[in-house]
Amino acid sequence: MTSLQILTVGGAVRDQLLGRPVNDRDWVVVGATPEQMQALGYQPVGRDFPVFLHPETHEEYALARTERKSGRGYRGFVVQASPDVTLEEDLARRDLTINAMAAPAEWPGSGTLSDPYGGQRDLEARVLRHVTEAFREDPVRILRVARFAARFADFSVAPETLALMREMVAAGEANDLVAERVWQELARGLMEAAPERMFEVLRDCGALEVLLPELARLWGVPQRAEYHPEVDTGVHVMMVLQQAARMNAPLGVRYACLVHDLGKGTTAAEVLPRHIGHEQRSARLAWKIGERLRVPGDCRDLADVVAREHGNIHRSQDLNAAALMRLFERCDAIRQPRRFALALMACECDARGRLGLEEREYPQRARLQAALDQALSVSTAEVAAQAMAQGRTGPAIGAAVAHARTQAIAHWLASDPG
Repeated sequence: MTSLQILTVGGAVRDQLLGRPVNDRDWVVVGATPEQMQALGYQPVGRDFPVFLHPETHEEYALARTERKSGRGYRGFVVQASPDVTLEEDLARRDLTINAMAAPAEWPGSGTLSDPYGGQRDLEARVLRHVTEAFREDPVRILRVARFAARFADFSVAPETLALMREMVAAGEANDLVAERVWQELARGLMEAAPERMFEVLRDCGALEVLLPELARLWGVPQRAEYHPEVDTGVHVMMVLQQAARMNAPLGVRYACLVHDLGKGTTAAEVLPRHIGHEQRSARLAWKIGERLRVPGDCRDLADVVAREHGNIHRSQDLNAAALMRLFERCDAIRQPRRFALALMACECDARGRLGLEEREYPQRARLQAALDQALSVSTAEVAAQAMAQGRTGPAIGAAVAHARTQAIAHWLASDPG
């Protein structure tokens, strides 16, 4: 029992060194057996390798372990956990040097720590570097490096790490990633401070073409310069993502921004740089990605609305009451006003995601929200009662409600046409 050693590892150590808040801690236990852990009151929860819950804090404590590749993909591993596994051996299986440091349980944030692979050096140099050649055994690490690039925007990927990632992609490792894990990492990356960096790294190593070919093909696709001074569609989409992060948008909005222009990648060469009908093509491609990666329904549905209607929303300043009502109906805004508000946020990101227009005003958002509020203010119960008193039934009642909402919008436009 005297040889048992408990240390905090990974992100907690890294973030303390960076002066960033530590939200959760990972713990590793060196020199212990499962029986010793249970004797100390820890509850076993690990299925693939020994993990235990602390009897009071309920934090997870994992026994030091090694991993040996036994098949393709990220699940093909044989795990060995025993008292003989050293801390250095455990840290060797981790992804990046900045995540392969360990410190005593009561470590104050400075002083002695275990750093056998130069994590502190790479933190100071702002470099994302793989720990050992074991990196190539887990394709999820390609996504993790890209995600950390999105979190730490001033870090670069070490040339040898990028080369290794390219080798893994060329060997087909990225093809073996399961949909749920891809989405999990993409979602995390989208919510980082610089989400566009994630896709920059994935594109640099070739993984974007494998995981999201619909997005990868947007680079080099020209657009009409009067609407898109940045011209390149891929560049535009990344600028839209930057705006979403700047506005602290939720995940659904960021995903909608990512996929809103996919249809431009399928525009016939002879009609470029125009993209007639790209909205419907974008919606179909976004839906296919949603199904393939098992994207949550709320994200998928919002992305569909934004892809289909962002052009109409941009042009909505000139729409009259009837046209606005038709727009609301296509977006299902009456039933789902919150989703429509998120769609408007995504459209504002799209409008601002253009060279020189990052600070532009977007009055469409406030105008459409106000118009929708007018439509929602109509007492549908009273309108329905009046319609029934006139002998109307079924669809005729619905038409009467829609007419009343249109009239409410028209009255508002007459008083405040801006």
